[in-house]
Amino acid sequence: MTLNQKGKDLIIRFEGLKLEAYLCPANKWTIGVGSTFYEDNSLVEDGDKITRERALKLFDSISDKFAVGVRKLITKPLTTNQFSALVSFAFNCGLGNFKSSTLLRKVNANPNDPTIAAEFAKWDKAGGKVLRGLSIRRKAESDLYFEK
Repeated sequence: MTLNQKGKDLIIRFEGLKLEAYLCPANKWTIGVGSTFYEDNSLVEDGDKITRERALKLFDSISDKFAVGVRKLITKPLTTNQFSALVSFAFNCGLGNFKSSTLLRKVNANPNDPTIAAEFAKWDKAGGKVLRGLSIRRKAESDLYFEK
């Protein structure tokens, strides 16, 4: 299972591409394509700047780490779109949150369970507040997950 281009495009579309560090809605310093840390696991800090080329290389490196993490948690065969939707989710919510989620439990019980769509939708908050952008992202992830 690998992160496909549709999954990469989805992540980039929602994360954006920022060459200067900024505080995300969850109050974490972020740079590039939604990266809160660098290849060496050091944290992004206020004032950090990177080039577009470095941002895209960082995205490839970080998204590969998330793909490996998601792969280790999945116990059932998935389509490439299902896997890529879950990598996007984990990239945004974190592997720890994904690991403890009902979403993962349902995927591992029956990857074709239609109630999985509602599990994506539950993750639409940052700092306890519903964010429209997260609602839209979760719908896009769910749509990719169920795309044939």
